Amino acid sequence: MLYNSTENKNEVVSAAQAIAQGISKDGGLFVPQELPVYTEDTFKSLLPKTYNERAKFVFSEFLTDFTAEEIAECVDSAYKVEKFGSECPAPLVAKKYNGNEINIMELWHGPTCAFKDMALQILPHFLTKSLKKTYDGKTAVILVATSGDTGKAALEGFKDVDHTKMIVFYPVDGVSPMQKRQMTTQKGNNVNVCAIKGNFDDAQTGVKNIFTTEEIIKLLNDNNMLFSSANSINWGRLLPQIVYYISAYCDLVNEGKIKIGDKINIVVPTGNFGNILAAYYAYCMGMPVNKFICASNSNNVLTDFINTGVYDKNRQFYATASPSMDILVSSNLERLLYKFSGNDDKLVAQWMKSLKTVGKYEVTEEVKKEITDKFFGGFCNDDDTKKTIKTLFKQENYLCDTHTSVAINVYNQYVEKTGDKTPVVLASTASPYKFSNAVLEAVAPEAISDNEFEMVEKLNQITGAEIPKPIAELENLEVRFNNVTESKSMPEYVKETLGL
Repeated sequence: MLYNSTENKNEVVSAAQAIAQGISKDGGLFVPQELPVYTEDTFKSLLPKTYNERAKFVFSEFLTDFTAEEIAECVDSAYKVEKFGSECPAPLVAKKYNGNEINIMELWHGPTCAFKDMALQILPHFLTKSLKKTYDGKTAVILVATSGDTGKAALEGFKDVDHTKMIVFYPVDGVSPMQKRQMTTQKGNNVNVCAIKGNFDDAQTGVKNIFTTEEIIKLLNDNNMLFSSANSINWGRLLPQIVYYISAYCDLVNEGKIKIGDKINIVVPTGNFGNILAAYYAYCMGMPVNKFICASNSNNVLTDFINTGVYDKNRQFYATASPSMDILVSSNLERLLYKFSGNDDKLVAQWMKSLKTVGKYEVTEEVKKEITDKFFGGFCNDDDTKKTIKTLFKQENYLCDTHTSVAINVYNQYVEKTGDKTPVVLASTASPYKFSNAVLEAVAPEAISDNEFEMVEKLNQITGAEIPKPIAELENLEVRFNNVTESKSMPEYVKETLGL
């Protein structure tokens, strides 16, 4: 299995190089040249397997320059019972919302209580093995732009990992208080955290620009270092996400809710388009899917794109109650466009250049038809997000976070519009306790206070929902990082932090 750049298909690399490098030299994203094909017999063979066994099978198809023993070591180190609470790190929980059954895939049982753990607990293992295969002896400098969850999950995954250094940038007013505290108290001798004056898109653009700055690349090379990424622009981040959709399909079959070959719908709250793209790749491999329901908050650039074929980031930016989706430049959409355009790297490069220069692009009619055939786009504002949390809790005594609520609300819109009751898997991306202020405002606004940890306790008392241990322990941790910089000063910050 070899990989191309979405913006230059002549750049061909191995899986290890794609993971170690993170992003193509031209700024494009690495994608597999072909996808494995799974038949009904393949799915039958996966039914009796554990989550870890399914993961090893899928990874073996994509990481062909890794041995079976190396893959097993990565998987078993990442998805330990003590990290995720059970042998299934992505359990399905069946609930009803307004009479519609939803199979909620809880992706937040890991050490940072967010779905990013599913990928970022295994990425350090992929990366260290990839470095040995391709850049032996070099230290990987991992730059991360985060809208909240990726930062902490990456920091936790990479803390004190040999031959790695990590710098995380987050928007100073664009993450929840709990997300900020998780990052600023992070332990580890190889990590650094800095807020930027700006939004997530400013942080993401800054990181991508640093990746392709010749001066900094030369300085790294002179000091036996190279850049890599833990954002979902890195194929090693996206690949583990394919696994949990395939595993969820198998779980639905095992529970008797569908038969092998039956189609499902998939609902994902997404801003950067990585999580839903992983589901689409699973479909391309043979998992039967009827519709991908893309749920956005008030930053509804993806909703508009799915409905019109025009991607336009020139719009008001909203800081919402679901901050991990406060994104106007959805990086992973580039991979979908590459596939839908028939792997036309020149056309994709043209669209990406247009996005950088004028802030928008319009896809061809053929691509637009592909998108509307498979995707439904909808969005939900903060008021409806909180109403949905309250309604679900009243109906099912089940507490969800703000991002999961956006997905449930948009799924409800989809059913009302189409009448489609195909069995559904809905990605639940974070613990409600990561957004205790907004969740408490939804279920008991009278209990709101200025103290984040008081609100966590109140939420627990009112709802009975268990407080995850990593959240409970945060209050007593020492804050290590209070750095703030301008987005234009990010390159200098990187050089100073690395001593270049």
